Amino acid sequence: MSDMIMRSLMFVPGHNEKLLSSASHSNADVLLLDLEDSVQPESNKAVAREKIAEWVESGKLDNFYIFPRVNDRESGHLLKDVHALTIKGVDGFMYPKAKKGEDIYFFDKLLETIEYEKKIPVGTFKIIPLIEMSAAVLNAQDICQASKRVVAIAFGCEDFVSDLEGVHDHEGQSIYVPRALIALAARANNVIPIDTVHINVHDLEDLEKNLILAKHLGFEGMLILHPKEIELAHKYFSPSEAEYQDAMEMLKLYEESRNENKGVAVKDGKFIGPPMVIAAKKVIQKYELVKSIS
Repeated sequence: MSDMIMRSLMFVPGHNEKLLSSASHSNADVLLLDLEDSVQPESNKAVAREKIAEWVESGKLDNFYIFPRVNDRESGHLLKDVHALTIKGVDGFMYPKAKKGEDIYFFDKLLETIEYEKKIPVGTFKIIPLIEMSAAVLNAQDICQASKRVVAIAFGCEDFVSDLEGVHDHEGQSIYVPRALIALAARANNVIPIDTVHINVHDLEDLEKNLILAKHLGFEGMLILHPKEIELAHKYFSPSEAEYQDAMEMLKLYEESRNENKGVAVKDGKFIGPPMVIAAKKVIQKYELVKSIS
């Protein structure tokens, strides 16, 4: 389990001073300072690079994990993005439109080259691949394994549905399978699974339904478009006090049964086996991590 808390990852257009200021006062865990889709026209990408560097170097974003979303390798902007923002205060980069592990391996080596050039310890900058193509969903396992820098993978549903030539239905049936596959690939490789954005930012009731499903699928965080979504994301991706106390009691009963040679412990009519113990320990660890940053 990672010691990084990534319950909410909020996109912020890197060229927009007003939104950068607003984000600096939010309680998001991660700021995805955008250089890609939300930065238009293209001339604003240079502006975004400069403003992101200014805000990071000012220290006003020190309370967040900072992962700029760079442009993809075919954009003509990737090298400029990375060279400008491999700076102190940036934790890593969100890499868009990866299709397979080779794309992440390429990005890893690009970062390594710049780290050598700038005399920065190799491996300093982490990677969050954005899974938003059909091929990427099928290659999610390969993408997770392509670099030790990968700390999380995130789902981008709108580009995925477009690439699929499907329909983003209200019930989310068209994205259920890719969500499940992405969470599976992440957990199989000990990286954090991050769920897709909720497009209708004003429908908090529907957001809550999606967060419940995301938690059931194994996600640990969500891509955020608006600060009003953060509170609910933190609620569902943080163990509650009741869950924590339940996990503590489960471990206590399990240890007592072992010490008394009972062989098995029972809680609420259910046997407490090794898988439940592992899950309880994870709940406790996550709860204590969240408390440490509260």
